[in-house]
Amino acid sequence: MQLYFYFKYVYILACVLIYSLILFYDKNLSFKVCICTIGKNENKYAREFAQHYKKYGVDKIFIYDNNDIEGEKFETVLADYIKNEYIEIINVRGKEKMQYPSFNECYQKNKHIYKWFIFYDMDEFIHLNNFNNIKNYLNMECFSNCNVIYLNQVMHTDNEQIYYNNKSLFERFPKYTLNFDEKIGITKIILRGNLDHIKIGNPHIIVNKYQCTSIGKLNNQLITKEFYNNNYYYDHFFFKSSEEYLDKLMRGDAIFGVKKGYVFRWFQLYFSINKITNEKLDFFENKTGLNLSAFRSKVIK
Repeated sequence: MQLYFYFKYVYILACVLIYSLILFYDKNLSFKVCICTIGKNENKYAREFAQHYKKYGVDKIFIYDNNDIEGEKFETVLADYIKNEYIEIINVRGKEKMQYPSFNECYQKNKHIYKWFIFYDMDEFIHLNNFNNIKNYLNMECFSNCNVIYLNQVMHTDNEQIYYNNKSLFERFPKYTLNFDEKIGITKIILRGNLDHIKIGNPHIIVNKYQCTSIGKLNNQLITKEFYNNNYYYDHFFFKSSEEYLDKLMRGDAIFGVKKGYVFRWFQLYFSINKITNEKLDFFENKTGLNLSAFRSKVIK
């Protein structure tokens, strides 16, 4: 009888130990975070992007290379990160409308390896006050029931810069505003891995009953500006300098396959956020041949 209880005790102890090891593995060894992004003509910013997320403890960056067939290559500026397998380049060069297919492929191929997925562009940088490592942030108890975490953006302005300057984005463009729209905030998602029936149709929102704000509050509605938290957000360098904004327009759009070129509405967007000056208008008109006289009456002296 004593031998029976002894073996039963050993069995229970072994089960507890195995369960504890499983919990430890799940919480520590398997807690991996990756980024899925797509880039074109962004060698100027790729290294700063990689360094930022490496510093934050991201384990892997998957870059879908959407450059033109004969265009620049990320290997030119990221060779060391590629060699040590921190960055993996996936070739989608010369193809159109590749953002959503790339993000879905990235998730489906890797969802059993990584616990969290970040779907950010190369001009978007997560900001987490009081957290030097993103895993510590994502491991907070408030996110235990969350499948999708929304961070609002702060939109950096052109800081009155006309031309490209070979310095970091944070150095060149410290000024920012909260959003394009005063009513609806612009968000980006962090998505939990190992989920079934997930289709990424928009990296700004995924409808899920377990979607959370940046502080872990469950919310089934669209995430709006009222959920902006000044501790947890992402910096978006959408415009950069006037010169770089024109470069952005010329590379086309990875979502809708918008043709390259200069359209009046792109300048309406630009001047909805950035200060209107004669110097900028002269620059844009000289480079594009467009007539932007409609903005002249709004020039800030």
